[in-house]
Amino acid sequence: MTNPLAPGSLAGRVALVTGSSRGIGADTARYLAAAGASVVVNYRSKAPRAEKVVAEIVAGGGTAIAIGADLTDPESVAAMFERTVAELGPIDVLVLNASGGMETGLGEDYAMRLNRDAQVNVVEGALPHLADGARIVFVTSHQAHFIRTTPTMPEYEPVALSKRAGEDALRAKLPEFEAAGVEFVVVSGDMIEGTITATLLERANPGAIDARKQDAGRLYNVAEFAAEVASAVVEPVPAENTRYVGDISGFAKEA
Repeated sequence: MTNPLAPGSLAGRVALVTGSSRGIGADTARYLAAAGASVVVNYRSKAPRAEKVVAEIVAGGGTAIAIGADLTDPESVAAMFERTVAELGPIDVLVLNASGGMETGLGEDYAMRLNRDAQVNVVEGALPHLADGARIVFVTSHQAHFIRTTPTMPEYEPVALSKRAGEDALRAKLPEFEAAGVEFVVVSGDMIEGTITATLLERANPGAIDARKQDAGRLYNVAEFAAEVASAVVEPVPAENTRYVGDISGFAKEA
């Protein structure tokens, strides 16, 4: 996949991408680094995987560090931002990519804790460390963004509801962002082939991804969607602060 960002277009900028040891987050980190940004590859527990992404970026001439943090733990988040600023400087780009909720054994409220509470926690922790004119990018799905008007697969509904709750909580901060000179963009895409969420959903509901692919005509893969997330870092903030990736004709907007 060709990098959507011009070489050097992010030179001198610092970007932190949550949940970027694999998948969409990892590819987004690679795109940003290739455009000249110094990138933080954030992970929860898979340090070797994050270090591999860092090594790839450095081998390509970029700058990156891996920082582990439990996004549901304020102290862990605070330490992540403190280290970022100490080693790289104030943050120009914060990509809120980390999400989940289909995993087992993490408690019934895990989806809400990660997709709403942790997103707010990360943003509140980040605000004192953001550079002038910084941009926050929140990554979500059409299934979550439109959940109040368009039903989704039952297996995905708890995740969709929690991600929409997270989006709403962040949108409530728009006046605070504006006062701080911070831009905010939501990137909403359909189900993405090759993600852990798609894998878990397919396991819970065999055939679900193929059915969605037939309905949508096509689904983006990880690299394609990550390119759209990276583009949202530099392109003008769209109407309603929302960048839609792919067809949304099957989803009903709120009145």
